[in-house]
Amino acid sequence: MTESTPAAEQRDYRDTVFLPKTDFPMKAGLPQKEPLILAKWLEGNLEGQIRESRKGREQFILHDGPPYANGDMHIGHALNHILKDMVVRTQTLKGKDAPYVPGWDCHGLPIEWKVEEQYRKKKLNKDEVPVEEFRAECRAYAQHWVDTQREQLKRLGIGGDWDHPYLTMDYEAEATIVRELLKFAANDMLYRGAKPVMWSPVEKTALAEAEVEYEDIVSTQIDVAFEIVESPIPELVGAYALIWTTTPWTIPVNQAIAYGPDIEYVLVRYGDRRYLVAEDLCYGLSLRTGANERGTGAPPSGETKVTIYKGSDLVGTIARHPMHALGGFFARPRPFLAGDFVTTDSGTGLVHMAPDHGEDDFDLCKANGLDPVFAVEGDGKYRADWAWLGGQGSVINPKFNAPDGPICTDLRDAGALLAASADYKHSYPHSWRSKAKIIFRCTPQWFVPMDKVMTHIEPKAPREQRWESEGGAINPHEEGLCDAPTLRQAAMHAIERTRFVPPKGRNRIGSMVEGRPDWVLSRQRAWGVPITLFVDRKTGQYLNDPAVNDRIVAAVREGGVDAWSDARAQEYLGDSYNAADYERITDILDVWFDSGCTHAFVLESGRWPALVRHDGGTHSADLYLEGSDQHRGWFQSSLLESCGTRGQAPYKAVLTHGFTMDAKGFKMSKSLGNTISPIDLMRDYGADILRLWALSVDFTEDHRIGKEILAGVADQYRKLRNTFRYLLGALDGFSDEERITDVAAMPELERYMLSLLADLDAKLAQAVDDFDYNAYTRLLADFCNEDLSAFYFDIRKDVLYCDLGPAAPLGTDTRRAYRSVLDVLFHALVRYAAPVLVFTSEEVWGTRYPEAGSVHLLEWPDLDQLVCPREGGDPELASADSTLGSRLRGNTQLVEKWSAIRSTRALVTERIEPLRREKTIRSSLEAEVWLPNEAGDVDYEEIFITSTVHQGDWDVKRTENHKCGRCWRHLPEVTADGALCNRCETVLDAQ
Repeated sequence: MTESTPAAEQRDYRDTVFLPKTDFPMKAGLPQKEPLILAKWLEGNLEGQIRESRKGREQFILHDGPPYANGDMHIGHALNHILKDMVVRTQTLKGKDAPYVPGWDCHGLPIEWKVEEQYRKKKLNKDEVPVEEFRAECRAYAQHWVDTQREQLKRLGIGGDWDHPYLTMDYEAEATIVRELLKFAANDMLYRGAKPVMWSPVEKTALAEAEVEYEDIVSTQIDVAFEIVESPIPELVGAYALIWTTTPWTIPVNQAIAYGPDIEYVLVRYGDRRYLVAEDLCYGLSLRTGANERGTGAPPSGETKVTIYKGSDLVGTIARHPMHALGGFFARPRPFLAGDFVTTDSGTGLVHMAPDHGEDDFDLCKANGLDPVFAVEGDGKYRADWAWLGGQGSVINPKFNAPDGPICTDLRDAGALLAASADYKHSYPHSWRSKAKIIFRCTPQWFVPMDKVMTHIEPKAPREQRWESEGGAINPHEEGLCDAPTLRQAAMHAIERTRFVPPKGRNRIGSMVEGRPDWVLSRQRAWGVPITLFVDRKTGQYLNDPAVNDRIVAAVREGGVDAWSDARAQEYLGDSYNAADYERITDILDVWFDSGCTHAFVLESGRWPALVRHDGGTHSADLYLEGSDQHRGWFQSSLLESCGTRGQAPYKAVLTHGFTMDAKGFKMSKSLGNTISPIDLMRDYGADILRLWALSVDFTEDHRIGKEILAGVADQYRKLRNTFRYLLGALDGFSDEERITDVAAMPELERYMLSLLADLDAKLAQAVDDFDYNAYTRLLADFCNEDLSAFYFDIRKDVLYCDLGPAAPLGTDTRRAYRSVLDVLFHALVRYAAPVLVFTSEEVWGTRYPEAGSVHLLEWPDLDQLVCPREGGDPELASADSTLGSRLRGNTQLVEKWSAIRSTRALVTERIEPLRREKTIRSSLEAEVWLPNEAGDVDYEEIFITSTVHQGDWDVKRTENHKCGRCWRHLPEVTADGALCNRCETVLDAQ
């Protein structure tokens, strides 16, 4: 039986214990609080303060990839800019000068298309509006969305020079883009040629690969017979070459038939006709002709293989077009040409060649003297004077290509359609803006050659060719660079020298550059930077005169792209040339060339002094950061532009992130109704929750977001917030007088926690260097939740509350050590959290230090004072364990010992829990524990928060000890429930 002091005689000791006190609320209220903090930053010019505080420091320059100024910020924008902000803030935290200048891509089809949509709603035709007026509307549209997105990104807590962003439509930027173009021209790295390029009939312009996306569609597939009229193999004359295609609209521009030299062909008899096909594809042909709609050819019954022919034997064979009766172009012979691209994967083993509409077709036909005929116009219709289907189309219209459409109907009537069905499923390129199918169309365009030697780029010196550690071995990636390189070689060399995060990015962009065709620069649109060239009408050569180029650049700098006009042509040409003798090019530049030049007018212009290298070194940015799709977009266009003009990459490192999917892993789409607006999320949750989500996911891969995911993030935020709230409350009234600075004099638990902090510090620093923000956020959260809240705070709350009294006005040495460590933890954690939770960390810092300025002016915590002797007094350094990463001496011993203690603590808690559920005990303080291996130098009662701990077989029972009336611990020295334990009597001085 336990004795109790009668309730009337028990004293209330609540006024003698320390109770944490803070104005920092548990409820965040982020949607209401964050705008107030943001307003304070803007009013106090926090960005200017940061720049001033880091002036002259080591620089870290992230160059912002410009998003299109054409709509509200979406979740991809949010993720991208949060990551960039994390880069800038962590580098700034590490003491570097890391400015951020945001930018926008303001030219190009995305904006032009939106303005045209407004025209269509008003029933206006863009082509009937003066081009200067149309451009002015595009400029105004872009500026509106620049202003809108700027405010949205600021609300997200993104720091930067928002008052001075870079815009590709600024006159200075447009002039720089022109100057960069003219560098290519001056170095003979531009040419005009007719090649098949990706073309949008809806948008009436060429497209870059980065402007194309692939979708699964169902197309019409047809088998068409071309009668053979000449051949060195007599039995082929009168037979039919059978081709298969999924683009029936290309048959009206067919000029030849390609075969594989090593493929074996056979004559197959269907009724009274013989058809030449690859032997390996006869079965597939029989399926199509047996199950699909057929033309006038006989049914497949009676199929007979006559003879086998080697593809190489078909040299000199000639067929005629099924529509040869139309005469002219269609009456020309269709030669058989050897093509190494012909396979037996599908079709018939014979490929019809239309040099206007395919790269292989173009190259093979050009090599054999067959030129494009430009039959398909920019809107996808055949030329009005084309003998077959003239003026009809569009060629991307499924009905136009259908088995009962005009093409198949005419082929059927001509006796040439063996099979046709609208059931072929495959992936096909579409414009990512209009979502309409694109075509390959041969048109005159301006190109940058990938494989022409760049004589203006200095060759690498022989010593630069060698591996530093290989004694003269040649780096295979740099082979050939001792001579002046081609653009492809220079780009591949730059890729090899660039750091990619994740590393697989190097192979991705490398494979793209290695196999890419010449760069198509021209677009047939209005809103963009013009290709400012004059072409001699007699020679076809563009004018390359530095004085003319200087006048053009100066005019664009003064008046923007509208300065390039017929009215001013003679002004630019000067007295040395006659404008009538020159064609003024009216095409505009690929928008990727625009953004590819941003390094020139942002990093090199001097308009942003913070971006100028203090040491006069390279203008290359330390980092480019965008989505993984930019390996074929901005990363690549910037690389090619810089290598073509400077011989090097514009960046030292490239970081890529994946795409944000919905909670089920599906791509977000308005049509699916699964889009999530970051603007709505900030309104409902606050920006810090969104930031925490972005920095918690593995952003290097595709990742998800949804209500349940955000609920989990909100719970993680709540735990972090409560950690700070505890720290603020527990440090109430803390002063330097109370502080203990001698770490060696602290209790072992405090030394262990400082060891963990030093370990965390090293790992966080490494995560910053690795751009591993998922690890950074996880490490921070785990430390706060597992090491602090669930362990350290739990153990030391008794000391915090009760080790203070008249006899110990500053607290016991243990309490002073605890609060000293809490102070170290506070200063470290608020700094670590600042790049992630930008608003909350400011609130935390301002609660404790309301007059101390912004938390974002602080630098990485200095933990050098956390060095103490090894356990046992050995002055030597602890073993350098890279997995621990701590600068605290004695770390290894402490970690090993306390890891074992924590494992035992977890087992004790597990064994106590059944007694709590059975209500045998109400808390662990009422438990008495027996351990098999009790160590004598550890206060297990304190660590386990139990009554007493004994050595013996595992057991847990309710204690018989009395409960202290002040600290509530059940201890042997307490004579009765409500009486005081020795510790409480001491600190109260028997009060």
